[in-house]
Amino acid sequence: LATDETVLISTFRLPVQIHTRSANAKWLDEIAHTNPLWIHPSHASRLSVQTGDLVRVETEIGYFVVRAWVTEGIRPDVVACSHHMGRWKLSDEGQRQLMATVSLAHEGSEWGLKRKRGVAPYETSDSDTLRIWWTDVGVHQNLTFPVHPDPVSGMHCWHQAVRVKRAEATDKYGDISVDTQKSREAYKRWLGLTRPADTHSPDGTRRPYWLLRPLKPAREFYRLPEEKELVS
Repeated sequence: LATDETVLISTFRLPVQIHTRSANAKWLDEIAHTNPLWIHPSHASRLSVQTGDLVRVETEIGYFVVRAWVTEGIRPDVVACSHHMGRWKLSDEGQRQLMATVSLAHEGSEWGLKRKRGVAPYETSDSDTLRIWWTDVGVHQNLTFPVHPDPVSGMHCWHQAVRVKRAEATDKYGDISVDTQKSREAYKRWLGLTRPADTHSPDGTRRPYWLLRPLKPAREFYRLPEEKELVS
């Protein structure tokens, strides 16, 4: 990490919203419907940030703007933003309980997403939809994460090195900016660090057979093919 970078725990989840599908649970939505950035008081002090202030979280390919929540419930050297929030749509059609309506624009490889409006009460066969009292549904952070293949396993490395700063004068809550060209370059750079199984496997298998799995395939499916299949 650079001296001005910190670790963003992007897989962090609030205890009542732990899966994407939980957005369909109206009782859970009322309990938790937004995802401020958890930040330690010592870190917030350096940034002159208080709870509720807007901060810009910058990754290597873009940034998102979110509110800060200053708390001693997190380490001084990391920040966290709950993973399951920030759903969005481009029109008023579709799910209305936990999705903000946004505008999406781009110039070249630079894309920007801006919030137009949050959620509001609406009439359906379920009278509880008229009881929605909140408007905020969180900020979508995933778009600002490039694909990082793990050098050994190949799975995505979720945690991000970020720079957290006070929001700029033109920043609005929910703003997202992403450069897709930079995202592609980051992916190719990390892909170059990976070690293919066909050249690094110690025993000719795709992955260790002894590794515990709930539904383990037959042993023969672990074996790598003797020769690479030709792609026509």
